[in-house]
Amino acid sequence: MTEVTMTVGDGPRRSPLHERHVALGAKFAAFGGWEMPLEYAGGGVLREHEAVRSAVGVFDVSHLGKARVTGPQAVAFVNRCLTNDLDRVDAGQAQYTLCCDPDTGGVVDDIIAYRHADDHVFLIPNAANTAEVVRRLRTAAPTGIEVTDEHTGYAVLAVQGPASARLLADLGLPTGHPYMSFAAAPLPGATADAAAELVVCRTGYTGEHGYELVVAADRAGEVWDALIAAGAPLGLRACGLGARDTLRTEMGYALHGQDLSPEITPVQARLGWAVGWRKDQFWGRTALLAEKSNGPSRLLWGLEAVERAIARPGMSVLLDGARIGQVTSGTFSPTRKIGVALALLDTAAVREPGVEVQVDVRGRLASMRVVRPPFVPSSVR
Repeated sequence: MTEVTMTVGDGPRRSPLHERHVALGAKFAAFGGWEMPLEYAGGGVLREHEAVRSAVGVFDVSHLGKARVTGPQAVAFVNRCLTNDLDRVDAGQAQYTLCCDPDTGGVVDDIIAYRHADDHVFLIPNAANTAEVVRRLRTAAPTGIEVTDEHTGYAVLAVQGPASARLLADLGLPTGHPYMSFAAAPLPGATADAAAELVVCRTGYTGEHGYELVVAADRAGEVWDALIAAGAPLGLRACGLGARDTLRTEMGYALHGQDLSPEITPVQARLGWAVGWRKDQFWGRTALLAEKSNGPSRLLWGLEAVERAIARPGMSVLLDGARIGQVTSGTFSPTRKIGVALALLDTAAVREPGVEVQVDVRGRLASMRVVRPPFVPSSVR
Protein backbone atom coordinates (compact mmCIF):
# COMPACT_ATOMS: atom_id res chain seq x y z
CA MET A 1 0.00 0.00 0.00
CA THR A 2 1.29 3.45 -0.90
CA GLU A 3 1.24 5.76 2.11
CA VAL A 4 1.06 9.52 1.91
CA THR A 5 1.18 12.24 4.51
CA MET A 6 -2.31 12.80 5.88
CA THR A 7 -4.18 14.86 8.42
CA VAL A 8 -6.45 13.70 11.22
CA GLY A 9 -9.58 15.70 10.45
CA ASP A 10 -8.78 19.20 11.64
CA GLY A 11 -6.13 17.79 13.98
CA PRO A 12 -2.40 17.21 13.64
CA ARG A 13 -0.65 15.95 10.55
CA ARG A 14 0.61 12.40 10.38
CA SER A 15 3.80 11.01 8.92
CA PRO A 16 3.60 8.86 5.78
CA LEU A 17 4.93 6.11 8.07
CA HIS A 18 2.13 6.41 10.63
CA GLU A 19 0.68 2.92 10.12
CA ARG A 20 4.12 1.37 10.46
CA HIS A 21 4.54 3.13 13.79
CA VAL A 22 1.15 1.83 14.92
CA ALA A 23 2.24 -1.70 13.99
CA LEU A 24 5.35 -1.29 16.17
CA GLY A 25 3.26 -0.28 19.16
CA ALA A 26 4.25 3.37 19.15
CA LYS A 27 3.00 5.78 21.77
CA PHE A 28 2.21 9.04 20.01
CA ALA A 29 2.50 12.67 21.06
CA ALA A 30 1.67 16.00 19.45
CA PHE A 31 4.74 17.91 18.30
CA GLY A 32 4.87 20.99 16.10
CA GLY A 33 1.40 20.32 14.69
CA TRP A 34 2.18 16.66 13.96
CA GLU A 35 1.27 13.38 15.66
CA MET A 36 4.64 11.63 15.99
CA PRO A 37 6.01 8.56 17.81
CA LEU A 38 7.22 9.34 21.33
CA GLU A 39 8.49 5.82 22.07
CA TYR A 40 7.83 2.22 21.00
CA ALA A 41 6.54 -0.85 22.79
CA GLY A 42 9.27 -3.22 23.95
CA GLY A 43 11.82 -0.47 24.11
CA GLY A 44 10.96 2.82 25.70
CA VAL A 45 13.10 5.92 25.87
CA LEU A 46 15.99 4.40 27.83
CA ARG A 47 16.50 1.41 25.52
CA GLU A 48 16.07 3.54 22.42
CA HIS A 49 18.61 6.05 23.75
CA GLU A 50 21.09 3.27 24.50
CA ALA A 51 20.65 1.76 21.02
CA VAL A 52 21.77 5.04 19.46
CA ARG A 53 24.75 5.43 21.78
CA SER A 54 25.92 1.80 21.35
CA ALA A 55 24.55 0.49 18.03
CA VAL A 56 22.05 2.21 15.73
CA GLY A 57 18.59 3.73 15.88
CA VAL A 58 16.21 4.98 13.21
CA PHE A 59 13.92 7.96 13.79
CA ASP A 60 11.04 9.17 11.67
CA VAL A 61 11.49 12.95 11.72
CA SER A 62 9.21 13.68 8.79
CA HIS A 63 7.61 16.44 10.83
CA LEU A 64 10.68 18.56 10.07
CA GLY A 65 9.94 21.23 7.48
CA LYS A 66 11.15 21.24 3.90
CA ALA A 67 11.40 24.29 1.68
CA ARG A 68 13.18 25.00 -1.57
CA VAL A 69 14.65 28.26 -2.86
CA THR A 70 15.41 28.33 -6.58
CA GLY A 71 16.24 30.85 -9.24
CA PRO A 72 19.24 32.91 -10.38
CA GLN A 73 21.54 33.65 -7.42
CA ALA A 74 19.34 31.75 -4.94
CA VAL A 75 22.37 31.20 -2.69
CA ALA A 76 23.13 34.91 -2.64
CA PHE A 77 19.51 35.69 -1.75
CA VAL A 78 19.40 33.17 1.13
CA ASN A 79 22.75 34.52 2.30
CA ARG A 80 21.26 38.01 2.61
CA CYS A 81 18.52 36.63 4.87
CA LEU A 82 19.90 33.87 7.12
CA THR A 83 22.73 34.35 9.59
CA ASN A 84 25.46 31.91 8.56
CA ASP A 85 27.62 32.46 5.49
CA LEU A 86 26.66 30.08 2.67
CA ASP A 87 29.77 31.17 0.81
CA ARG A 88 31.75 29.14 3.38
CA VAL A 89 30.39 25.91 1.90
CA ASP A 90 30.32 24.41 -1.58
CA ALA A 91 27.66 22.57 -3.56
CA GLY A 92 26.99 19.25 -1.87
CA GLN A 93 27.49 20.64 1.63
CA ALA A 94 25.05 21.53 4.40
CA GLN A 95 25.18 24.34 6.94
CA TYR A 96 23.48 25.10 10.25
CA THR A 97 22.01 28.59 10.14
CA LEU A 98 19.38 30.80 11.75
CA CYS A 99 16.42 32.86 10.64
CA CYS A 100 16.39 35.86 12.95
CA ASP A 101 13.97 38.71 13.45
CA PRO A 102 15.30 41.74 11.55
CA ASP A 103 14.61 44.15 14.42
CA THR A 104 15.43 42.21 17.59
CA GLY A 105 17.78 39.45 16.42
CA GLY A 106 15.62 36.85 18.19
CA VAL A 107 15.59 33.41 16.59
CA VAL A 108 12.52 32.77 14.43
CA ASP A 109 13.94 29.32 13.65
CA ASP A 110 17.13 27.32 13.31
CA ILE A 111 17.59 25.62 9.96
CA ILE A 112 19.82 23.25 8.03
CA ALA A 113 20.55 24.67 4.55
CA TYR A 114 21.62 22.29 1.80
CA ARG A 115 23.52 24.02 -1.00
CA HIS A 116 22.83 22.18 -4.25
CA ALA A 117 23.99 24.90 -6.65
CA ASP A 118 24.12 28.69 -6.92
CA ASP A 119 20.49 28.59 -8.02
CA HIS A 120 19.18 25.92 -5.62
CA VAL A 121 19.06 25.75 -1.81
CA PHE A 122 17.02 23.18 0.11
CA LEU A 123 16.05 24.14 3.67
CA ILE A 124 14.97 22.01 6.62
CA PRO A 125 13.38 24.22 9.30
CA ASN A 126 11.43 23.03 12.33
CA ALA A 127 7.90 21.73 11.94
CA ALA A 128 5.98 24.52 13.63
CA ASN A 129 8.03 27.30 12.01
CA THR A 130 8.10 26.21 8.37
CA ALA A 131 5.20 28.38 7.23
CA GLU A 132 6.68 31.47 8.90
CA VAL A 133 10.15 30.90 7.46
CA VAL A 134 8.66 30.42 3.99
CA ARG A 135 6.49 33.53 4.42
CA ARG A 136 9.46 35.69 5.37
CA LEU A 137 11.59 34.41 2.51
CA ARG A 138 8.79 34.86 -0.02
CA THR A 139 8.17 38.41 1.16
CA ALA A 140 11.85 39.27 0.72
CA ALA A 141 12.41 37.36 -2.53
CA PRO A 142 13.22 39.44 -5.61
CA THR A 143 11.74 38.72 -9.01
CA GLY A 144 13.04 35.41 -10.34
CA ILE A 145 13.49 33.75 -6.94
CA GLU A 146 10.90 31.11 -6.06
CA VAL A 147 10.34 29.84 -2.51
CA THR A 148 8.27 26.66 -2.32
CA ASP A 149 6.90 24.95 0.79
CA GLU A 150 7.48 21.21 0.35
CA HIS A 151 6.74 20.26 3.96
CA THR A 152 4.55 17.25 3.17
CA GLY A 153 6.26 16.21 -0.04
CA TYR A 154 9.19 14.49 1.66
CA ALA A 155 9.89 12.23 4.60
CA VAL A 156 13.06 12.41 6.68
CA LEU A 157 14.55 9.34 8.39
CA ALA A 158 17.44 9.80 10.82
CA VAL A 159 19.80 6.81 11.06
CA GLN A 160 22.05 7.48 14.04
CA GLY A 161 24.68 5.57 16.00
CA PRO A 162 28.10 3.90 15.66
CA ALA A 163 26.67 1.18 13.39
CA SER A 164 24.82 3.63 11.12
CA ALA A 165 27.46 3.63 8.38
CA ARG A 166 27.52 -0.16 8.25
CA LEU A 167 23.72 -0.28 8.01
CA LEU A 168 23.59 2.14 5.09
CA ALA A 169 26.52 0.43 3.36
CA ASP A 170 24.67 -2.91 3.63
CA LEU A 171 21.84 -1.26 1.69
CA GLY A 172 24.19 0.11 -0.97
CA LEU A 173 23.87 3.71 0.19
CA PRO A 174 26.84 6.13 0.35
CA THR A 175 28.46 6.64 3.75
CA GLY A 176 31.95 8.05 3.15
CA HIS A 177 31.12 11.69 2.57
CA PRO A 178 32.24 14.20 5.23
CA TYR A 179 30.19 15.57 8.10
CA MET A 180 27.68 18.21 6.96
CA SER A 181 27.68 17.06 3.35
CA PHE A 182 25.14 15.11 1.30
CA ALA A 183 24.92 12.77 -1.68
CA ALA A 184 22.07 11.54 -3.88
CA ALA A 185 21.63 7.80 -4.29
CA PRO A 186 19.10 5.30 -5.66
CA LEU A 187 16.59 3.91 -3.21
CA PRO A 188 17.64 0.50 -1.88
CA GLY A 189 16.69 -2.07 -4.50
CA ALA A 190 15.46 0.52 -7.00
CA THR A 191 16.83 1.42 -10.41
CA ALA A 192 18.81 4.65 -10.66
CA ASP A 193 16.17 7.05 -11.92
CA ALA A 194 15.39 10.45 -10.48
CA ALA A 195 12.00 9.36 -9.14
CA ALA A 196 13.64 6.64 -7.07
CA GLU A 197 16.41 8.73 -5.50
CA LEU A 198 16.95 9.78 -1.95
CA VAL A 199 19.46 12.19 -0.44
CA VAL A 200 21.85 10.87 2.22
CA CYS A 201 22.92 13.71 4.53
CA ARG A 202 25.78 13.37 7.04
CA THR A 203 23.81 15.24 9.66
CA GLY A 204 21.96 14.47 12.88
CA TYR A 205 20.75 15.66 16.27
CA THR A 206 22.13 12.98 18.59
CA GLY A 207 25.88 13.58 18.87
CA GLU A 208 26.59 10.22 17.24
CA HIS A 209 27.92 9.39 13.79
CA GLY A 210 24.79 9.39 11.68
CA TYR A 211 22.80 10.25 8.59
CA GLU A 212 19.48 11.79 7.65
CA LEU A 213 17.70 10.43 4.58
CA VAL A 214 15.42 12.77 2.65
CA VAL A 215 13.03 10.76 0.45
CA ALA A 216 9.77 11.41 -1.37
CA ALA A 217 6.86 10.79 1.00
CA ASP A 218 5.34 8.09 -1.18
CA ARG A 219 8.61 6.10 -1.16
CA ALA A 220 9.35 6.45 2.55
CA GLY A 221 7.70 3.17 3.52
CA GLU A 222 10.00 1.00 1.44
CA VAL A 223 13.08 2.78 2.80
CA TRP A 224 11.87 2.38 6.39
CA ASP A 225 11.20 -1.35 5.79
CA ALA A 226 14.65 -1.84 4.28
CA LEU A 227 16.32 -0.13 7.25
CA ILE A 228 14.36 -2.15 9.82
CA ALA A 229 15.16 -5.45 8.09
CA ALA A 230 18.85 -4.79 7.45
CA GLY A 231 19.35 -3.24 10.88
CA ALA A 232 18.01 -6.14 12.94
CA PRO A 233 21.37 -8.01 13.09
CA LEU A 234 23.07 -4.75 14.15
CA GLY A 235 20.81 -4.16 17.14
CA LEU A 236 18.74 -1.44 15.48
CA ARG A 237 15.77 0.02 17.30
CA ALA A 238 13.03 2.26 16.03
CA CYS A 239 13.34 5.40 18.17
CA GLY A 240 10.84 8.09 19.05
CA LEU A 241 11.01 11.76 19.92
CA GLY A 242 11.54 10.94 23.61
CA ALA A 243 14.97 9.44 22.93
CA ARG A 244 15.71 12.17 20.41
CA ASP A 245 15.21 14.71 23.20
CA THR A 246 17.41 12.94 25.77
CA LEU A 247 20.14 12.43 23.16
CA ARG A 248 20.19 16.05 22.02
CA THR A 249 20.05 17.37 25.59
CA GLU A 250 23.10 15.29 26.54
CA MET A 251 24.91 17.07 23.71
CA GLY A 252 23.66 20.52 24.71
CA TYR A 253 21.95 20.97 21.34
CA ALA A 254 19.36 23.75 21.36
CA LEU A 255 15.68 23.07 20.72
CA HIS A 256 13.67 25.87 19.18
CA GLY A 257 10.78 26.89 21.37
CA GLN A 258 12.81 26.18 24.50
CA ASP A 259 16.53 27.07 24.19
CA LEU A 260 15.90 29.27 21.14
CA SER A 261 12.94 31.52 20.42
CA PRO A 262 12.08 34.96 19.08
CA GLU A 263 12.95 36.17 22.60
CA ILE A 264 16.33 34.38 22.69
CA THR A 265 19.13 35.54 20.39
CA PRO A 266 22.04 33.52 18.94
CA VAL A 267 24.40 35.49 21.17
CA GLN A 268 22.50 34.45 24.30
CA ALA A 269 22.31 30.83 23.09
CA ARG A 270 26.07 30.68 22.33
CA LEU A 271 25.41 30.22 18.62
CA GLY A 272 27.64 33.02 17.43
CA TRP A 273 29.55 30.40 15.42
CA ALA A 274 26.46 30.15 13.19
CA VAL A 275 26.52 33.87 12.38
CA GLY A 276 28.51 35.29 9.48
CA TRP A 277 29.63 38.35 11.39
CA ARG A 278 31.63 39.69 8.44
CA LYS A 279 28.66 39.61 6.06
CA ASP A 280 27.25 42.98 5.06
CA GLN A 281 23.66 41.81 5.36
CA PHE A 282 21.47 39.29 7.18
CA TRP A 283 18.28 39.58 9.18
CA GLY A 284 18.96 40.91 12.69
CA ARG A 285 22.53 42.00 11.92
CA THR A 286 22.38 45.42 13.60
CA ALA A 287 20.81 44.14 16.82
CA LEU A 288 23.14 41.14 17.04
CA LEU A 289 26.29 43.17 16.43
CA ALA A 290 25.23 45.56 19.19
CA GLU A 291 24.52 42.72 21.61
CA LYS A 292 27.81 41.04 20.80
CA SER A 293 29.69 44.30 21.37
CA ASN A 294 27.91 45.20 24.61
CA GLY A 295 27.73 41.67 25.97
CA PRO A 296 24.47 39.75 26.49
CA SER A 297 22.52 40.09 29.72
CA ARG A 298 22.10 36.31 29.89
CA LEU A 299 23.79 33.19 28.50
CA LEU A 300 22.88 29.56 28.00
CA TRP A 301 24.70 27.21 30.39
CA GLY A 302 24.56 23.54 31.25
CA LEU A 303 23.50 22.27 34.66
CA GLU A 304 24.47 18.94 36.23
CA ALA A 305 22.55 17.70 39.27
CA VAL A 306 24.74 17.04 42.31
CA GLU A 307 21.87 15.30 44.05
CA ARG A 308 18.87 13.26 42.93
CA ALA A 309 16.82 15.74 40.91
CA ILE A 310 15.61 16.42 37.39
CA ALA A 311 15.13 20.00 36.23
CA ARG A 312 12.38 20.76 33.73
CA PRO A 313 11.77 23.73 31.40
CA GLY A 314 10.49 26.84 33.15
CA MET A 315 11.91 26.01 36.58
CA SER A 316 13.65 28.89 38.34
CA VAL A 317 17.40 28.90 38.97
CA LEU A 318 18.61 30.61 42.15
CA LEU A 319 21.94 31.71 43.59
CA ASP A 320 22.14 32.73 47.24
CA GLY A 321 18.35 32.87 47.32
CA ALA A 322 18.02 35.25 44.36
CA ARG A 323 16.51 34.18 41.04
CA ILE A 324 19.16 34.39 38.29
CA GLY A 325 17.45 32.62 35.40
CA GLN A 326 15.39 29.65 34.34
CA VAL A 327 15.75 26.16 32.92
CA THR A 328 15.04 25.92 29.19
CA SER A 329 15.56 22.14 28.74
CA GLY A 330 16.01 19.42 31.31
CA THR A 331 15.94 15.63 31.51
CA PHE A 332 17.49 12.52 33.05
CA SER A 333 20.69 11.58 31.24
CA PRO A 334 20.57 7.84 30.50
CA THR A 335 24.32 7.88 29.79
CA ARG A 336 25.43 9.80 32.89
CA LYS A 337 22.62 8.60 35.18
CA ILE A 338 22.08 12.12 36.50
CA GLY A 339 19.80 15.05 35.82
CA VAL A 340 21.11 17.45 33.19
CA ALA A 341 19.68 20.71 31.92
CA LEU A 342 20.21 23.84 29.87
CA ALA A 343 19.41 27.17 31.48
CA LEU A 344 19.53 30.86 30.60
CA LEU A 345 21.42 32.58 33.43
CA ASP A 346 22.18 36.23 34.14
CA THR A 347 25.73 37.03 33.10
CA ALA A 348 26.13 39.29 36.11
CA ALA A 349 25.59 36.28 38.38
CA VAL A 350 27.43 33.52 36.51
CA ARG A 351 30.58 34.21 34.52
CA GLU A 352 32.45 30.89 34.79
CA PRO A 353 31.52 27.20 35.12
CA GLY A 354 31.71 25.47 38.48
CA VAL A 355 29.22 27.67 40.33
CA GLU A 356 26.72 25.69 42.42
CA VAL A 357 23.15 26.91 42.03
CA GLN A 358 19.74 25.74 43.16
CA VAL A 359 16.81 24.83 40.96
CA ASP A 360 13.28 25.11 42.28
CA VAL A 361 12.02 21.60 41.53
CA ARG A 362 8.34 21.80 42.46
CA GLY A 363 9.06 23.69 45.66
CA ARG A 364 12.25 21.84 46.63
CA LEU A 365 15.61 23.52 46.06
CA ALA A 366 17.92 21.03 44.32
CA SER A 367 21.64 21.72 43.99
CA MET A 368 23.14 21.73 40.50
CA ARG A 369 26.53 22.69 39.11
CA VAL A 370 27.00 25.10 36.21
CA VAL A 371 28.99 23.47 33.37
CA ARG A 372 29.70 23.87 29.68
CA PRO A 373 27.93 21.23 27.54
CA PRO A 374 28.16 18.68 26.09
CA PHE A 375 27.44 16.39 29.00
CA VAL A 376 28.86 13.39 27.09
CA PRO A 377 31.55 13.35 24.37
CA SER A 378 30.45 13.94 20.78
CA SER A 379 31.03 11.29 18.13
CA VAL A 380 29.42 13.05 15.17
CA ARG A 381 32.42 12.70 12.89
